[in-house]
Amino acid sequence: MPDYLLHLDQQLFHFINHDMGNWFFDLLMPVLRDRRVWIPLYIFIFVFCLWRYKKRGLIIIVLLALAAGLADFGSATIIKSLFKRVRPCNTPALDATIIERVDCGPGYSFPSSHAADHFAVAVLLSIIFYKRYKWVLPASLLWAASISFAQVYVGVHYPIDVTVGAIYGSLVGWLFGWIYKKYCHRYVSSHP
Repeated sequence: MPDYLLHLDQQLFHFINHDMGNWFFDLLMPVLRDRRVWIPLYIFIFVFCLWRYKKRGLIIIVLLALAAGLADFGSATIIKSLFKRVRPCNTPALDATIIERVDCGPGYSFPSSHAADHFAVAVLLSIIFYKRYKWVLPASLLWAASISFAQVYVGVHYPIDVTVGAIYGSLVGWLFGWIYKKYCHRYVSSHP
């Protein structure tokens, strides 16, 4: 990555992690990025899909699981092992200025798997449900963007990490949305 881009990334990280710090974000952002917090939402999506769309709902659930799985595997296993970018919270040069709001963890930073996973799900949900429920698009993208922002705020990812994770996850979500539109919806009569 070019030096000027890395420098800009570090400056933006410092702005979000340090300069934007406030008591409300200090309480909210660690909770927001915790996957366990979203379990009720995932359960609601699964129950809603099965209750409302029956067989098609099962297809949607399988596609959501595959999209999240591919986004996670691609970002966490393949891309991170290629780039091996150290997390900001594990970077000695940032020790004097970084504010660690959660446990840093041992993994690599680029790209953010949280961003990839959540954007894959958000884009897929938007593609499937936008025609019937217009609010799904802004709500799901805001949800994924908030989780991505939280990753930077708490100090575990740089802005480029979450941006690339979001782009990668969006592409994965779009791919599974395309598969759904092209192949899956014709096999079941009810439709979202």
